[in-house]
Amino acid sequence: MAAQRPIAVLGECVADAVPDTSRPRPGELALRVLPGGGPANTAVALARLGTDTRFLGRISADAFGALFRAHLLSSGVDLSHVVAAPEPSTLALATLDEHGQAQYSFHAEATADWQWTADELAAAPGADAACLHTGSLALVRRPGGEHIEELLGRARSGATVSVDPNVRPLLVDPRLYRARMARWCALADILRLSSDDLELLAPDTSPERACDDWHLAGARLVVITLGSRGAMASLDGVRAFVPTPQVAVVDTIGAGDSFTAGLLHRLSVTGRLGGRLDGLTIDEVADACGFATRVAALTCSVAGPNPPWAQQLESGPAVAAHGQ
Repeated sequence: MAAQRPIAVLGECVADAVPDTSRPRPGELALRVLPGGGPANTAVALARLGTDTRFLGRISADAFGALFRAHLLSSGVDLSHVVAAPEPSTLALATLDEHGQAQYSFHAEATADWQWTADELAAAPGADAACLHTGSLALVRRPGGEHIEELLGRARSGATVSVDPNVRPLLVDPRLYRARMARWCALADILRLSSDDLELLAPDTSPERACDDWHLAGARLVVITLGSRGAMASLDGVRAFVPTPQVAVVDTIGAGDSFTAGLLHRLSVTGRLGGRLDGLTIDEVADACGFATRVAALTCSVAGPNPPWAQQLESGPAVAAHGQ
């Protein structure tokens, strides 16, 4: 059996700061800082599942950047093509509601993640990658976003292109995402987004109608995660619905990124990445989404963006699925 080609993930690393209430002191706010950022989370989850994963990012030389590097390397991510950036790291302050749902405020002006140049991306390796995944803020923020779009266009010659918009309305007006969606769908083979993204990108539109619109724009596979209601996948308009496994939720940080990693990992091991998804069936999509929901559920069962390792899915206790 031929060796699987690597998956390249391009995007940001973000320092996720969460209030630490374990040892409160009067007049202080203690923070626990975890390495995060949607693309970095996806790269970590892919590597932990056993996928050969290459991260393409601009990582600062500050203390947060050192944290990012250690976290990615310890998970098995290849950082040999990371750009050493002089700018500071991006910081996100997360607050959790009573259901473990995270809300963020960002400190992201002139930080390292968005400063991609055409020359930096021209030097990014990609010819041997089976898939290039990107999205989130790096794809939409200037000045780097337009250069990343150009890279996606070049990568299509030999790689499957995957995009997760991961809309962040506190940092970027959703109207800008909407204006770029047609372009992203024309570049992407796989579009993965959440129900929150759907509401911001296509208000008052059903998941089925949105999928049809995005298929017409060019995306062959659209997957919308629906939280506790599972996930809906649409392959050229043919649908599959997958239930969400039942776990005790600690928080949902990184769950969507883990889902994306599980989806891409499963498609990789079944040999479906590396082109325009030719030959992919809806049964294979449903299988990949079922695996992805399990990866996401295990991420929700622990604190922070801490996706499972392959052996945890193989030998750990099975999670129970919600009934339809």
